[in-house]
Amino acid sequence: MISVQGLSVEFSSKSLFSDVSYVINKKDKIALVGKNGAGKSTMLKIIAGMQQPTHGVVAVQNDIVIGYLPQQMVLADTKTVMEDVREAFNHITKLNDDIKTLNDELLERTDYESEDYQKVIDRLTHLTEVANYYNSENCEAEMEKTLMGLGFARADFDRATAEFSGGWRMRIELAKLLLRKPDVLLLDEPTNHLDIESIQWLENFLKTKADAVVLVSHDRAFIDNVTNRTIEISCGKIYDYSVNYTKFEELRKERVEQQMRAFQNQQKEIKDIEEFIERFRYKPSKAIQVQSRIKQLEKIVPIEVDEVDNSHLNLRFPPAPRSGDYPIIAEDVKKQYGEHLVFSNATFTLKRGEKVAFVGKNGEGKSTLVKCIMNEIPFEGSLRLGHNVKIGYFAQNQAQLLDGEITVFDTIDNVAVGDIRTKIRDILGAFMFGGEASDKKVKVLSGGEKTRLAMIRLLLEPVNLLILDEPTNHLDMKTKDVLKAALKDFDGTMIVVSHDRDFLNGLVDKVYEFGGGKVREFLGGIYEFLDYKNMSSLRELEKKADVKNEPKLSVSPTKNEQNNPAQAISKGKLSYAEQKEREKLIRKAEKEVSKCEEEISALEEKIKKIEDNLASGSAVDSNVYSEHAELQKKLENVMSMWEIACEELEAIKA
Repeated sequence: MISVQGLSVEFSSKSLFSDVSYVINKKDKIALVGKNGAGKSTMLKIIAGMQQPTHGVVAVQNDIVIGYLPQQMVLADTKTVMEDVREAFNHITKLNDDIKTLNDELLERTDYESEDYQKVIDRLTHLTEVANYYNSENCEAEMEKTLMGLGFARADFDRATAEFSGGWRMRIELAKLLLRKPDVLLLDEPTNHLDIESIQWLENFLKTKADAVVLVSHDRAFIDNVTNRTIEISCGKIYDYSVNYTKFEELRKERVEQQMRAFQNQQKEIKDIEEFIERFRYKPSKAIQVQSRIKQLEKIVPIEVDEVDNSHLNLRFPPAPRSGDYPIIAEDVKKQYGEHLVFSNATFTLKRGEKVAFVGKNGEGKSTLVKCIMNEIPFEGSLRLGHNVKIGYFAQNQAQLLDGEITVFDTIDNVAVGDIRTKIRDILGAFMFGGEASDKKVKVLSGGEKTRLAMIRLLLEPVNLLILDEPTNHLDMKTKDVLKAALKDFDGTMIVVSHDRDFLNGLVDKVYEFGGGKVREFLGGIYEFLDYKNMSSLRELEKKADVKNEPKLSVSPTKNEQNNPAQAISKGKLSYAEQKEREKLIRKAEKEVSKCEEEISALEEKIKKIEDNLASGSAVDSNVYSEHAELQKKLENVMSMWEIACEELEAIKA
């Protein structure tokens, strides 16, 4: 279908890759991988015809349609969602014209047995099949199915595209691309703007309906589920394996190890021969043997070891200063924009050292709740930060907020203070910005390099509460692995907003699901959560989409209901006497919770007065320190009692 021959690309006399050749066949599902800046996006642009290589050619068969989704694109805002998506079928007129031309040609030809005649027949058959699909009544149904699979509701179809965020408009472009049914799909980071359910829908689409796919993605689970071939761009070369990414990593490692052993054996052989020649070079009795060894040495073909990309990221978070036992306590938090309710009754407590994930469809309030925690937007309810909480916040658009006109070094130098300024070069080197890279302007960096640079800013000061909103977007898989390892070792509390299943797996032990205006807690890892939600099959997703449009009860399930659906079923079947007794127990438990909350408030007020007094610098009694410690101890005890009372209340309500 597509043949890449002798491709080379140079920027400012620096080679990105050279003499690259490979073929894209029908039904190939290719993962194009490599570190940030290796040239993956450039390769896709060249195949799509949007950029010219320095040397080499890309040969595309006749009638092959290529669809390309870039990381960033200019989006129109003058139509509704459905009107915009209908543009996917604008090429039908040309398609029908081509079919008419081929039919006219066949009427005039008489070489029925020739190979050329058969080629025309094959081309006409293909175009007719495509036209039949587009001209059928299924177009509208396919448009609706594709849009809903990507997360849109039917109510969104008639909304103007201008009302949607950039991420949702990228989904519209993806829908248009998929509906065109190109022969080759080139997708550059398609999952960056999708939630977990939409990613799983796209996985199924690419596996069952797409022809050839060349995919750049840093979502390991996504590319493992979709692809059957891996091409790595590394150190200016490519390595092509007919396996998915996980298997590729194993085979690549084995291959390099075998090459290294063979190389070492050959070097030993060469050294032995050279030593023999040197020892007996001037002895006439050994002249024949020496000449034989010289010829043997000349015939040796040097074994080359694939150049391994040894540049790596040394990432370690500074030790977290100790915070209170409960860094975040949220009670009945509600956020509403006009008549649109984002979420309500969000109630949860994060313990010190907990690592949790916020997941759910886009627009359900994950980033909104993060902004509430950061006090960036107003909200209803109570949201308290614990004692000595120091927040490190990585926003979803953090990389875009960098000043593109200054250098990498100046970006860090402008925010660094104290002794850290003397170590900026070392820090940048550890983040793969060593040497000339530190003098690059930010605007020439790739998306992953900008994300890495933004991460450095986060590490300049020690924090004990990390809030990361989509931190892995644009990061290559090696960097994500290093970041994940560093976050595992982080000894503070952490909230991660992410759709990357592989990244979250083993990192978090609690999941908060956002959806339907509620925030639900799930105890367990991300794959346990997905298993519980039965989100592994497309049928279940479609079922959930149908249920979404039905009226919902205002009562959200409790923790016990989530983990034991039988309790939820039995709820509402109590006798009158049992209901009365249950209401009595609920009032008693609520009273205990309220009592604990009053004690907590009183103790916190006393602690605050002492701390304000100490901060003023005025003379204080030496006993004030022991009093402060005693109050802190009482506060921890009451907080524990409050937590137990809350759990008992939830159990009774369940």
